[in-house]
Order: sequence, then structure tokens, then C-alpha cells
Amino acid sequence: MTRAVHLGPRSLLTLALVSAVGVVAFGWPFLAPPTSQVGTHTQDAPWLFAGLLVLLVAVVAAALAESGLGPKAVAMLGVLAATGAALRPIGAGTAGIEPMFFLMVLSGRVLGPGFGFVLGNVTMFASALLTGGVGPWMPFQMLAMGWFTMGAGLLPVPARAQGRTEVRLLAAYGFLAAFAYGTAMNMAGWPFMGALASDIAFDAHAGVPANLARFVAYCLATSLGWDLGRAVVTVVLTLTLGPALLRGLRRATRRAAFEAQVTFEAPER
Repeated sequence: MTRAVHLGPRSLLTLALVSAVGVVAFGWPFLAPPTSQVGTHTQDAPWLFAGLLVLLVAVVAAALAESGLGPKAVAMLGVLAATGAALRPIGAGTAGIEPMFFLMVLSGRVLGPGFGFVLGNVTMFASALLTGGVGPWMPFQMLAMGWFTMGAGLLPVPARAQGRTEVRLLAAYGFLAAFAYGTAMNMAGWPFMGALASDIAFDAHAGVPANLARFVAYCLATSLGWDLGRAVVTVVLTLTLGPALLRGLRRATRRAAFEAQVTFEAPER
């Protein structure tokens, strides 16, 4: 299968670093001990975590520089990111109707995990600019969407196993990953809700089991319906539009010939 963005050693190292920092940024309520003072900075911590954006940009830059992308590959990256950004506002405010997720699943599957991570980040960044959703939550959205799209490219189905089996696998992945994305974003905002809901809010003085129970209750109370809607929409669009879109993406990558590198030979004398 064609891979538009090949992850070399430098890209893999940068991706591992940003993923490790991302896990800490998302999961610090469960990683910090109850005696830690990190919970006292709930007002400015989101802005501090926004520094994660710098690391995400570093991953994208390393991947682009190391893969030697040609203009056709960059153009496809731009087209898919613009399409995903345009799809995101559709259904905004309506129980999880977010069609951009199925496009990210199919793109990551066809074009590989490297392209998928870059595409997820760029798409979320572009959609934030389009919708005015720029804020301390944006780096978390970019990282979560990068993982979401990259995961589709890491699915273990052989390249030749195309057809209904592949589409069903992508639909199942999209269903589960839609909940995972929502859970990750809940994790990013849950510690900073303060006294809005004392019974399900993060308690800096409680242990991991107590906070885990609070977090599960928070997810069930605030986002279960939205995540379910996102998952169902992703499954329906993948099953109905997936086969045609997969063929179109594969045809486009073959025509773009991402793997072909342009070389110049010195003229004979």
C-alpha cells in the first residue's frame, strides 16, 4: 500500500516524544500524587499545556522534512485537510454528527500512519481556524485527532484484504476510536471544571480509584450521547461511502506516485 509520509528515525523519535508528553498532559490527574501541588494551578494549567502545540508542530515538520514529500503529496494533504475542516462544522451542536471522522479513518488507512498523524494534526488546526475554535484545548484536539487517524493506518489487515472485510474493520475501528477520542478530550477538560459539579469533578486530594470513578461518572453524564452519535455517524458513513472513497483515494495516490522521487542526471558530454 502506498505510504505518502514515511516515518523515518527522526520522525519516530519526535512522535514518541510528543506522544509521551501527550500522555502526561492528558493523564496528569491520575499520574500526580494527591500531595502534589499541580492541582492548585487549575486556572493557568490549560495555557501551560498549550505548549504541547510546539511539539506537535515539530512532529509535522520532522515528518515532512524526512519523507521528501513532493508537490502532489503536499497538495493531497492540503485537499484532505481542507475537506476535513469543512466537514467538521456540519452538524455542530447536534448530538455528535461529525462526518470528518470517517474521512480521517479512510485517509489514515490508505495513506499510512505517518500521513495519518500529520493529516489529523493539520485538519484539526485548519478547522480550529475556520470555526474560531482556537484556545488551550486546541493542542489536545490536534494530538487526539493525530492518534485517531494514525491508528487507522496501523490496523493489521493486509493490503490485499480489500473489500467488505476491510470496510467492516474500519467501521469497527471508527466506532471504538470515536469513543476514545471523546474520552481523551474529556480528560483534557475534566480537571478544570472546578465546583461546577462537585460529585464528578476532579479532586486533587483524592486517590486514583476515587478520581477514576468520578471521571467515569463525568463521561457518562456529559458526553456519552455525543460520543455515541459520533461513533454511529462514523460507522454509517464508512459502510455506505467507504468503498467508493477508498477506491478514489487509492487511485489518487497511484496517480500522484508519492513514492517516486524526482532525480536529475547530468547531461552526457
